[in-house]
Amino acid sequence: MTKLLDKGIEAVRGLPADRQDMAGELLLSLANIGLAETGAPYSLSAEQLADVKLAIAEADRGEFASDKDMAETWKKFGR
Repeated sequence: MTKLLDKGIEAVRGLPADRQDMAGELLLSLANIGLAETGAPYSLSAEQLADVKLAIAEADRGEFASDKDMAETWKKFGR
């Protein structure tokens, strides 16, 4: 296990049970990405692929949310 994954798992252990379950579902989804129930590789839809390309382009330009924007977003979710 990498140090970053270990650190992330340790952080999730401190969350309420419902958030731990959400994190667990996400990890399981990531671990199984590429395999649908049939065993076939997962493919992004054209819309999903466009969203990913847009996000990569924004990151390449250095367009990230500010600390203030993130703080406001976390407030909406009770953090």
